[in-house]
Amino acid sequence: MTNKNVDLRNVEKPTPKVLLRLIKDMVKTYPWTYSAILILLLISTVCSISNTVMTNYLVSNVIEVFQNEIIGFNEAHQRLIYLVLIMVGVFVVGTVAIFFYQRLIAITGQKFIMDVRIRMFNNMEDLPIKYFDTHKHGAIMSTYTNDEDALYQLASMTLPQLLMNILTILILFTIMLIFSIYLGLVVIGFSILMLFITRWCGNISSKCFLQQQKNLAAVEGYVEEMLGGLKVVKVFCHEKQSLDGFNKVNNVFFNYGEKGNKYTNILMPILNNTGHLMYICTAILGGLLIVFRIDNLTVTGFEPISIATIISFLLIARQFSGAVSQASSQFNAVILGMAGATRIYNLIDEPKEVDNGYVKLVNAEIDQDGNIKEVDYRTGQWAWKHPHGDGTLTYTPLRGDIVLKDVDFGYTENHIVLHDINVYAHAGQKIAFVGSTGAGKTTITNLINRFYDIADGKIRYDEININKIKKGDLRASLGMVLQDTNLFSTTIMENIRYGKLDATDEECIAAAKLANADDFIRRLPNGYQTMLTSDGANLSQGQRQLLSIARAAVANPPVLILDEATSSIDTRTEALIQKGMDALMKGRTVFVIAHRLSTIRNSDAIMVLDHGRIIERGTHEDLLKKKGTYYQLYTGNLELE
Repeated sequence: MTNKNVDLRNVEKPTPKVLLRLIKDMVKTYPWTYSAILILLLISTVCSISNTVMTNYLVSNVIEVFQNEIIGFNEAHQRLIYLVLIMVGVFVVGTVAIFFYQRLIAITGQKFIMDVRIRMFNNMEDLPIKYFDTHKHGAIMSTYTNDEDALYQLASMTLPQLLMNILTILILFTIMLIFSIYLGLVVIGFSILMLFITRWCGNISSKCFLQQQKNLAAVEGYVEEMLGGLKVVKVFCHEKQSLDGFNKVNNVFFNYGEKGNKYTNILMPILNNTGHLMYICTAILGGLLIVFRIDNLTVTGFEPISIATIISFLLIARQFSGAVSQASSQFNAVILGMAGATRIYNLIDEPKEVDNGYVKLVNAEIDQDGNIKEVDYRTGQWAWKHPHGDGTLTYTPLRGDIVLKDVDFGYTENHIVLHDINVYAHAGQKIAFVGSTGAGKTTITNLINRFYDIADGKIRYDEININKIKKGDLRASLGMVLQDTNLFSTTIMENIRYGKLDATDEECIAAAKLANADDFIRRLPNGYQTMLTSDGANLSQGQRQLLSIARAAVANPPVLILDEATSSIDTRTEALIQKGMDALMKGRTVFVIAHRLSTIRNSDAIMVLDHGRIIERGTHEDLLKKKGTYYQLYTGNLELE
C-alpha cells in the first residue's frame, strides 16, 4: 500500500528564472545556430497559419463574388488556381523550414547537453571533499542521467515546440482581433480562464515533479548503496529489510509522480473542453451578428460582417484552442525539464573548493653551493616557489618537514573532533598513529592534504603555512595508500601509471616490483595489459592493495601517507611486501595508520590517540616502558575497536 498523503506545503517549485537561464545559456553557447532556428521556427509557424487566412480570401474573393456574379467563371477559375499555387508554395516553404529546424535543433541540442555535462564535471572536480561526504553518490549520478535526459527533452524538443505554439497563439490572437473585436473579446475571456486553469494545475504539478526528480535521485542512491553492499545483504539475510527500505523510497517517488501526473493529465482535457466551449460561443455570437445584421467592429471601424469572416474566424479559433491544448500537453515535460535543470544548475553553482594559496611546487636544479634554479623539465628535485609582497621570489627545497601546532578541528563548528594536536615530523621520519576507530587518525592525514581546513592552530610544510600553498601543488607532493583501494576500468599498467601520468612502462614495472606486485601481475592472462573491471573486482583484495602501493611508488612523493595500507593483506603477503615498503619509505616522511602494531615498531614516533587527543607519544620501546595504553594494546590486554 502506498501513502497517498503528499505534503507540498514546504516544497519549492521550479522558478521561471531557471527556464530563462537555460534559454540564455543556449543562445549564448550557439548564438548563430539558435538565431537560424528561431527564424525557421517563425517561418514554419507563419506558413502553418497562412493557409487558414487564405481560406477567408478564398471564400470572400472567389466563392462569394462568383456566386454574386461579380466575376465570371474564367476569372474565378484563374483566381482559384493562383490561390492554390500560393498555398502549395507556402506549404513547401513551411515543410522545408520544419525539416532544417528539426535537424538543427537535434544536433545543437545534443551539443548543448554535452557542454552542460562538461561544465558539471569540471565543477564537480573542483568541489571540496565535504560535498561528497554529505551527498549520496547515487544522487549525484542521477543528475548526470535522469536530470540530463529531462533537460535534453526540454531543450531540444519541448521548448521549441512550446515556442512554436506560443508564436501560433500570439499570431492567431492578433488575426482574430483584426477580423472581429466582438468575437475577439469572447476569445480573450476564455483565454483568461485557460490561463487561470493552467496556473492552478501547474502550481501543484510543478512542486510534485520537482520532488519526484529529487526522490528519483534518492531511489537511485538507495539502489547503488544496496548493490555496493549486496554481499552483506545476502550474508545477513537482510533481503526483506532492504526491500522494505526500497519500497519506502519508491512509494514516496510514486506518490509525487502520481499526483503530479494527475494534475497535468487533467489539464489538457479541461482546456480542450474549454476550447470547444469557446468555439460554440464564438459561433453563436457570429450567427447573431449575421442574423440581426449588426455591424462588425474591427480595427478600422464598424463594417458589415460576412459569412467568410465568421468561417475564417471559427477556423482560426479552432486552431487557437488546438495550440493552447498542445502547449498544455507539453507542460509535464517543461516542469520535469525545469526540475532537472534546477538540480543541474545547483551542481554547476555549487561553491568550488576555496584555494587562496600562492606558493607553487616547481622542478628545480640545485648546484653545489645550494643555489636553486627553477627549470621546466623533470629533474627529480623539487622546490617551493614563494612569491612575496615586494615582488621578490624565494625558493625553498622540498624536504618533507611537516609540523602540526596546537591544531583543533571539527567537521562542524559546534562539534570539535581534534583537540590540541601537536605533531613534529622531520624529513625521512616515520610517524605512526594508533587508536580506536573514530579516534581521529585519518582526520589528521586529511588535514595535511587540506581535504578540510583546521579550525585553529597551524600546519607547516617545510616551514611554510600550508594555507599559503596551492592545494594542487600540496597534494602533488603527497602520496597516499588508503585502506579502501580505488582502481579504474583500464589496464593494470594504466592503473599504476595513475600515480605519475608521464611514467614509462619501465618505471611502472619497477614500482610494481618494489611493491612485490610484479609476480602476481605476470601470472595474469595478459600481464600488465590485463583489463580491470568494477573497481578491480577480478582481483583479490590483497592484490588490489598491492597495486595501490605500486601506484604510490611510481609517484615517488617526498611525503607518504599509509592509511591501513596492509590491513587487507594476509600476514604472508605482508611479510613479502614489508621489505619493499621499507625501501619505498626510505628517505621519505611517512605517516602510518595501522591496526597491526607489528608494522609500526620501527617508527620514529608513535602517537596514541583517544577521542581526538594525543594521550601518549614516543618510540615503541619508550611506550612499552610507560606501560600505558600502547603497552596494553601491544600485549593484548586492550584491543583496538
